[in-house]
Amino acid sequence: MPNVSFASLVVVSAIAVAAPLVVGLFPRIRVPAVVLEILAGIAVGPQGLGLVKKIDIPVQILALVGLAFLLFLAGLEIDIERLRGRLLRLAALGFLGTIALGLIAGVIFKAAGTVRSPLFLAIALSATSLGLVVPVLKDAGQAATELGQLTIAASSVADFGAVVLLTLFFSGQHSSGPGAKAILLAGFVVLAAAAALALARFNRSMRFGDVLVRLQDTTAEIRVRIAVLLLVAFVAMAQRFGLETILGAFIAGGVLSLIDRDSMSHPNFRLKLEAIGYGFVVPVFFVTSGLRFDLDALLHSPSAFARVPLFLVALLVVRGVPAALYRPSVGTKGAVAAGLLQATSLPFIVTATQIGLLLHLIQPVTSAALVAAGLLSVVVFPPIALALLRGADQATMTAGSEPAGADAGTTARAPM
Repeated sequence: MPNVSFASLVVVSAIAVAAPLVVGLFPRIRVPAVVLEILAGIAVGPQGLGLVKKIDIPVQILALVGLAFLLFLAGLEIDIERLRGRLLRLAALGFLGTIALGLIAGVIFKAAGTVRSPLFLAIALSATSLGLVVPVLKDAGQAATELGQLTIAASSVADFGAVVLLTLFFSGQHSSGPGAKAILLAGFVVLAAAAALALARFNRSMRFGDVLVRLQDTTAEIRVRIAVLLLVAFVAMAQRFGLETILGAFIAGGVLSLIDRDSMSHPNFRLKLEAIGYGFVVPVFFVTSGLRFDLDALLHSPSAFARVPLFLVALLVVRGVPAALYRPSVGTKGAVAAGLLQATSLPFIVTATQIGLLLHLIQPVTSAALVAAGLLSVVVFPPIALALLRGADQATMTAGSEPAGADAGTTARAPM
């Protein structure tokens, strides 16, 4: 066995256990566990208490796997069958608005000497934390409403678009230009589609299906193994094509969600995958992101510290303003709530800033400010959105209790 130390991994694992326990034991701490994981990583890292002085090999590898699994689970959240018609048109139009607003913000920040590439900043600000938004909508009972479906559709398109654009223009895996990368991306999509068709054909085979049913809840856990194989294969294929591995992980989740409806309808399949991801490798990625956080650069420069609220406002404008498109359908409060949820972004910002540092597109202090803004978006925006949704529901209930003929208001939402 190679001489590898697991001391750092023990600290990281302890944080992964402690963060959700703190949230559970102290309900008044209304922040997701992921925020505490990153903050704890900062606290124990080289610029904090120094309990973890170096990110060693086991932590590095598990953090990479955690990032891949996080994007894989995000891909699973996309319901491709619902992304059509009016939902898709509004989501696509909103994403175009996001990119346009992001480019404007990028030009402003470049003029201020904060970033080197306006396009990079536009892409970094263009995604939504779908894995955080969906639970918020479900807890509020809004996931199946028109507001919820619009928000989920827009977040899905934004996540997919952001990953593709980051791969095309700022992939650290390949030195070719966007044109060559577009050709490589097209080739990757063709192979991914061929793999999806082959898997779908196997899935429809009665004999193969019977074997899957027989082995899916045994120690073989065959469906979980197939899902992990799909994830690893797509990541390896993306890397082979010179594309970002996060694109392969994201598409693997989307492909599995599309082709294997039997697995997705199985009551425990999604839980098993989430247990591997959120129970093991994904927290390692977030804690490691905290370990890499350049706190000194942020605190020792007043101008750098001032960038945090500016980036937070930019994120709100870039992702929140396009939600105005939903106002005719869900009312003003609903549109504002959707905009706040769409502006909730953290995992993609963490990923994008790491790529930006590798390509020297941003300075460490700018990376730290962007991640800090992402942390604040997760802490601040969802609670405000929930308060607006509760207020809209109360207004709807009050209007519904009025005599017939009374004005029902504009905040009522029809289920999809």
